[in-house]
Amino acid sequence: MRILGRDDVRAALQGLDSAVLDSVRTAYVLHGQGQSDLPFSTFLRPLGRPDSRIIALPAYLGGPAPVMGLKWISSFPENLNRGMQRASSLCILNDLESGYPVALMEGSQISSVRTAASAALASGLLNGGRPVRTVGLIGCGTINHRVVSYLTQVHPDIETVFLQDAFPERAKVFAGELAAEYPGITFKAVDVARALSAETVSIATTDSSYWLDLADHPDRPHGQVILHLSLRDLSASSVLAAYNVVDDAQHAVREQTSLHRAEQQVGHREFVHAEIGAVLDGRTAPSDVARTVVFSPFGLGVLDLAVAEAVLTAATKAGLGTEVEGFDPGSHKVTSTLVGGTA
Repeated sequence: MRILGRDDVRAALQGLDSAVLDSVRTAYVLHGQGQSDLPFSTFLRPLGRPDSRIIALPAYLGGPAPVMGLKWISSFPENLNRGMQRASSLCILNDLESGYPVALMEGSQISSVRTAASAALASGLLNGGRPVRTVGLIGCGTINHRVVSYLTQVHPDIETVFLQDAFPERAKVFAGELAAEYPGITFKAVDVARALSAETVSIATTDSSYWLDLADHPDRPHGQVILHLSLRDLSASSVLAAYNVVDDAQHAVREQTSLHRAEQQVGHREFVHAEIGAVLDGRTAPSDVARTVVFSPFGLGVLDLAVAEAVLTAATKAGLGTEVEGFDPGSHKVTSTLVGGTA
């Protein structure tokens, strides 16, 4: 089995952005066409700490290059107060013939790039080819850092990015870091109202309190695209007033997401208008473009495994990682027993 640590994965991801975008796009289309097996995620929470969780996401993705395995990701928000990353993750890939594990890799970077790539793909698709010159970021952490990277590839016309965070100083520091990384773009630390004035807005926070009511900000652009990556920031009324696109309705409308709370309020899911795979392959065309479009991806395990496979391929070619013996069950031995007879 090949083991890829943090540095191996980081090195393998260098120059892999186009491959990641292609992997995520293909995974969405294949999933939308029913060429996947995606059981519901399992949530594990330590007693007395309801905000912390570990999620197991098993998945199989078919198509010309099938992949199967497991994403195991934790989210412990209190880590931020310790100067640690909120999330950690592992990806396990299994052989399609034997089921034996073939790779174990640090998965937090895979999770963040697939989230960012899926957000950028959705933004390009749901903006309908319109130039996007202003972007708002609500939440100044790892995910939105990656989102900027992928949005700049999908929207080369970006001129200004507004940044808002629950801790304003963090937004200022983040703006300075991004300005050094993208000298052709202006980055400004702002309040929520200003961030929501952008044409495309990415929300990636650890709040989970449904605090943001879009009706409080009526001057937003018509047809604005909101990438609701953290899934629990928007009020139920905001969801119900929007044109909603998800990655998979069965997965996204559960576990007390904003969509789930909207369903609980009205008793149905008719407010979910499209799944991204069907939009990507042309089976569904977004309508009512004057409304706010909200993309709420639950984060399908097939995306992580598709990206993990691309990382494994790149790492193997570059000689990254370590091959370790002893992760198979050993040779199969057949023992014959003679019963009820004599020689």
